[in-house]
Amino acid sequence: MMNESTPQKVAMITGANKGIGRATAEQFATLGMTVLVGARDMRRGEETAAALRAAGGDAHAVTLDVTDPATVREAARWIEERFGHLDVLVNNAGITGSGQVSPEDAYDQVPSAIDLDLVRGVFETNVFGVIVVINAMLPLLRRSPAPRIVNVSSHAGSLTLTSDPNGPFAALLPSAAYTPSKTALNALTVQYANELRKDGILVNAAAPGYVDTDSNNHTGHLTPAQGAAVVVRLATLGVDGPTAGFLSEDGPLPW
Repeated sequence: MMNESTPQKVAMITGANKGIGRATAEQFATLGMTVLVGARDMRRGEETAAALRAAGGDAHAVTLDVTDPATVREAARWIEERFGHLDVLVNNAGITGSGQVSPEDAYDQVPSAIDLDLVRGVFETNVFGVIVVINAMLPLLRRSPAPRIVNVSSHAGSLTLTSDPNGPFAALLPSAAYTPSKTALNALTVQYANELRKDGILVNAAAPGYVDTDSNNHTGHLTPAQGAAVVVRLATLGVDGPTAGFLSEDGPLPW
């Protein structure tokens, strides 16, 4: 049982009905947090929340589409009414833009042939949507004694790694949408961290690694639970934890 003097932490995860988001939700529930399962499709969100409750967790589905600010505002209003604050925000919702395609087959991302609408769509979810969600949830996070924001990024967001001709990304197709969106997300993470540092809000970018999910047509070699580990670690940092960081489970990554 939780100590009465320690109120249960409330954690919101976007895109939490599958993949890394769902695995993060499962681990938060195991830690005794109240988990808010953000999902575009309320039915899928409710299925996930029900599964977490069946396993003994405290979970609630929340309709949230990061590209629809009205749903984000409504989610924030509901959280305020129900809980009055938010301790953890995980911006996990993300799209590749290519659908369920492995990176080596994402020919629609090659810079010289890219459709600009594809780039816009990916940035709308992976970058602009994060701004919308953070700004809507900040008043709630400020009421937490230890607020944490984790933006789910990717090793592909590292300019150092992707520019290395002998590195792990050299064999993959160049990407003018997904990969730059994660680089932009990393930059955004640093700027939010700098603004919120004085308020004790720690903001970091997590790189889960190459995880077996729908988004890469299940070509990843890590399980969602393994990918979620770094997200959970950054969401539960102590007061002396890093901020403005870009980290994988193995530690800091080059920008």
